Amino acid sequence: MTCGAVTGALIVLGLQYGRAASDPSSKTVMVYDKTKEFFNDFKKRHGSINCRELLQGLDMNDPDDRKKIEELKLFQTICVMYVQDAVKLTERLIHEE
Repeated sequence: MTCGAVTGALIVLGLQYGRAASDPSSKTVMVYDKTKEFFNDFKKRHGSINCRELLQGLDMNDPDDRKKIEELKLFQTICVMYVQDAVKLTERLIHEE
């Protein structure tokens, strides 16, 4: 499962650069390039875009793992960092037009 911070960033990039039916196909290339750059930068910083891998191998859909995630306060610590980094990367990609 993909990290929610990554998914949110891709939605923003799609809204910013995606194309409507009447837009030129060159817009598709731009959104693909921005998405690829986002993935590469996020993976470089964090090693993955996969939620389980980012949560130290814990599966938030498994009740036992979810309890451990909550005990370790991963949502309040590392997940916050992932969201902050996703926002920063997205802002940079939007402003570098």
